[in-house]
Amino acid sequence: MFVGSRKWVVLAATIWIQAFTGTNFDFSSYSSELKSVLQISQLQLNYLSVASDMGKAFGWCSGVSLLYFPLWVVVFMAAFLGLLGYGFQWLLINQLISFPYFLVFLLCLVAGCSICWFNTICYVLCLKHFPSNRSLALSLSISFNGVTAALYTLIANAIASSDDTLYLLLNAVVPLLIAVVVLFPILQQPQPQPNSADMIRRDSLAFLCLNILALVTGLYLLILYSLSSNTTIARVILVGAGFLLLLFLFLPVIVNSREWSCLNSAAFYPILNSRFNLINLGGGGDDDHLHKELIENEDNYLKGSSADIVREKCCFHNVLLKDQLKVLGEEHSTKMLMHSWDFWIYYMAYFCGGTIGLVYSNNLGQISQSLGHNSQTNSLVTLYSTCSFFGRLLAAAPDFLNGKIHFARTGWFAAALVPMPIAFILLALTGSIEALHISTSLIGLSSGFIFAAAVSITSELFGPNSVGVNHNILITNIPIGSCLYGLLAALVYDSNADSSSPESIWLRKMTMCMGRKCYLETFLWWNCISTVGMVSSFVLYFRTRHAYDDKFGRNTN
Repeated sequence: MFVGSRKWVVLAATIWIQAFTGTNFDFSSYSSELKSVLQISQLQLNYLSVASDMGKAFGWCSGVSLLYFPLWVVVFMAAFLGLLGYGFQWLLINQLISFPYFLVFLLCLVAGCSICWFNTICYVLCLKHFPSNRSLALSLSISFNGVTAALYTLIANAIASSDDTLYLLLNAVVPLLIAVVVLFPILQQPQPQPNSADMIRRDSLAFLCLNILALVTGLYLLILYSLSSNTTIARVILVGAGFLLLLFLFLPVIVNSREWSCLNSAAFYPILNSRFNLINLGGGGDDDHLHKELIENEDNYLKGSSADIVREKCCFHNVLLKDQLKVLGEEHSTKMLMHSWDFWIYYMAYFCGGTIGLVYSNNLGQISQSLGHNSQTNSLVTLYSTCSFFGRLLAAAPDFLNGKIHFARTGWFAAALVPMPIAFILLALTGSIEALHISTSLIGLSSGFIFAAAVSITSELFGPNSVGVNHNILITNIPIGSCLYGLLAALVYDSNADSSSPESIWLRKMTMCMGRKCYLETFLWWNCISTVGMVSSFVLYFRTRHAYDDKFGRNTN
């Protein structure tokens, strides 16, 4: 039992890491102060947010580092990158030091690398210790990246500081403290254990309980956040949040204890005995044999049926089915990936979907300021972050419902993109605070689901063994999209700014814009772009649903 419980300690460590290292979510909390101190335009501020997102383009560096250094060394390398990047920005924004714009850009890039390195570490730990419940471990761990802004806001309120620059100091120091806290479980990692059917069922029950606890944690932060403006109340809420995070360490042990063995009956597992374990993740020698047999049957089935499909469909469908994916889990090399239509459709869906949600969060500070809701910036950042958490948590739904509802994960992905164009239309129609809150919630939910589900989708479509490389190729769209979409927003913002303001020279230089006109055109463009992403996601679903349907059908026989 002790050896089996140690992997849950490692999972709790990844949850704590994710919960306190999603520092990119609170950029909007201090972006206005950074813009003011540096006396820069909205366009230049956009390049700083792009620099942070560019850290994801260097995600391969963390993977290479893990080949040559122990895991705990890479953890502290990530922590010190954040300390360097955010620490010097905090000194700069408090005017304790002075840097040229180019060096500030590099600091933002280094800080972005820190986030990516922490994410890679969590991916590696989840994949290593939960090979038969990979998707559940990943979605649970990744989801907590969305509560960072809420936790940091609680910490800031508990310190009784109204200084928004405190977020930069927290970004620098807190991840280093968390790295120290998780040092022991990382050093004491258990050896991977062979997976039996009974162990997989017990783990599924533990994951169900952990997801319920995660839902409670998110609701706790979302509901009680509005009360945290008082210092004493904020401290009480923060202690409660800490207690909930600590429960993730003990809950799996309680669930798997002998006193709970009465719950481990076959009748309790119909929704937990997810058949995706057999195909996508591999559960042992017999399962591997079944996997190979299923692949051979799927090849024969699809070869026999594809000709009939092509003959029956029109020209559009012929294009739609070109080079269609036949089998889930087939390993794709980089060369194969570059020649895959499915990958580029998937890339476009992510590029025009999840990435644009991230750019929206980077601009929340200026959006709320231009609409006259500057005092609401921190609450909007927390709302986006928390809704992103719920969206990431929902990414586990396909795995829990796999025994009941056989629906392709790419279909869930497409459905998650539907709210995004709706949110941007709502923002374009009205600038009210209610519309801003509703739209922020929808965009947070949508983008959060996409970020969490993408790792599992990449694994299913292009192979689990190649997911590290292939997923890093996929997320190159994030810095590209951040640059292009942010550039669009900045150009529209600066073009509508009142440069004839009689204020001081530095205020005119940083081109502050007020009114709905600042982002109206941007919202319309973002609506069109997210619609393209939604359409691309449905095309991907129609191209891959046969592989998913065949898998579900074969497994249920």
